[in-house]
Amino acid sequence: MLFALRPYQREAISRLIDGWQAAGPTRLAVVLPTGAGKTVVLSHLISRMHQQTGRRALVIAHREELIQQAAAKLRAIAPHLTVGIVKAGRNEHRGVDVIVASVQTLAVRKRRAAITGVGLVVVDECHHAAADSYVEVLDHFGAWSGVPVAGFTATMTRTDGGLADIWQDIVFQLDILDLMADGHLVDVRGKRVTVGGLDLDKVKTRAGDLQDSQLGQALEDSGAARVVADAYAEHAADRPGVVFTPTVATAHGMAEALTAAGITAAAVWGDMPREDRTAVLDRYKAGDVQVLTNCMVLTEGFDAPWASCAVIARPTKSAGLYVQMVGRVLRPSPGKTDALVLDVMGSSTRHKLASIVDLTGRDVGALRENQSLAEAAAEPAEPEPTKPGAGAAFAVGWEDVDLFHHSRVRWLRTGGGIWFIPAGRSLYFLVPSAAGLYRIRRWSEDGGVQPPSLDHDFTQADAMRWAEIGARSREGRALALRDSAWRARPASPKQLQLCRYRRVRVSPGWTAGDVSDALDIAQATALLDPWVRAAAAVAA
Repeated sequence: MLFALRPYQREAISRLIDGWQAAGPTRLAVVLPTGAGKTVVLSHLISRMHQQTGRRALVIAHREELIQQAAAKLRAIAPHLTVGIVKAGRNEHRGVDVIVASVQTLAVRKRRAAITGVGLVVVDECHHAAADSYVEVLDHFGAWSGVPVAGFTATMTRTDGGLADIWQDIVFQLDILDLMADGHLVDVRGKRVTVGGLDLDKVKTRAGDLQDSQLGQALEDSGAARVVADAYAEHAADRPGVVFTPTVATAHGMAEALTAAGITAAAVWGDMPREDRTAVLDRYKAGDVQVLTNCMVLTEGFDAPWASCAVIARPTKSAGLYVQMVGRVLRPSPGKTDALVLDVMGSSTRHKLASIVDLTGRDVGALRENQSLAEAAAEPAEPEPTKPGAGAAFAVGWEDVDLFHHSRVRWLRTGGGIWFIPAGRSLYFLVPSAAGLYRIRRWSEDGGVQPPSLDHDFTQADAMRWAEIGARSREGRALALRDSAWRARPASPKQLQLCRYRRVRVSPGWTAGDVSDALDIAQATALLDPWVRAAAAVAA
């Protein structure tokens, strides 16, 4: 076999197989940063499982590039296995050992019904797997009936939730700083490209992130393309790069501005004819095009190790999307010493945008001018300032508080300082674990306090994300969002009567949302604070 496994790749495979053999959860996920070689891992995994069971594997992907990459890597690593592709007009599933298929094709009942004998399912870019099309396909192939399922992704985040229902456990996770330390990825530096007149507060959010069409219009109206072109010429004139934009129009505008500034550029987009896109990518590989601009088509499945500059002209609140974009330029290549990220910024007070520090799960402070991510991570962490007078059971820094306040989900805080999500007859809350880490718990009227199936120590941002995913998926409409229209209405007589009954103090002018928060905080303080104190005493 070619492509000898690195130690962490062997460990990821072992964790998956051990997990299945332990007769525990069967839907297991592996999180590996872009550039860690997940296609190599899944290829070796399929080969080992085929040797053990003799049954064939199904690899599910959602993009043409991912399908072709997976098939090519499987043929190179395991030439003893026959590989077929099922997508659109191709239907190569008869008599092959491994089927690489598009989820769009498998969503057609007749197409998936023809595929039988599958003993292993592998999902590439598995953070998409909460979509209805994936759920239907996975259910058909036995994902909820004991068939081993492995998911691979660089970031286990999805803005509209549901992933906790699909993946029962993350059995292996690697941080991007580990790969940088071992030379498997290059270090990265960042520069802010501030666009005057770009007011991001005017851009609405949809599904937790900035709305593409409004963001694109705001970029065009502010003249961001010219600013980006000037910044590229100043800071990355000798670097091949990739520009990420929210719309096709902004991708074209960026390409035109870069070309006018002396940087050869070309745009690619989702509906671009395949032959035309291939021709542009070939010119980029040959060096005839220095920069590719794209409307969200190069975030996954795009492999250009020589690229060393990423322009995030698609400001995002999603750490997962940010990781996918920046990951495109972190692969090592001869003569490449580091990567540069140009973050397009505008004025914003209500949006917390992802940045370079979101590439790692470790506690890294804001980067200084020209400081790399690895350099910042190597510095001793400074204690975070806490809110004066906060008599909480544990300290929460101002930046952390902003994370809670900027979430669309309604996070509240008990009298003892425990952050929680009220969701109907349930409460989702975070319990301090190791230094700076948290665990997630759910309280319900019928079951009391229970851990999730995915019970790990998380960074605060990841703990929030998983709690929100769980609350959205399990509680549905019972989950109140911060911007729900009813919150601005006057408090109802029923609400005020309940406050009097529970002895909850109400101030004049409070809205229905204010009163609801006060009631939830009173209930959570009575329920959660004693439990957290008791749990801490037992642990001590």
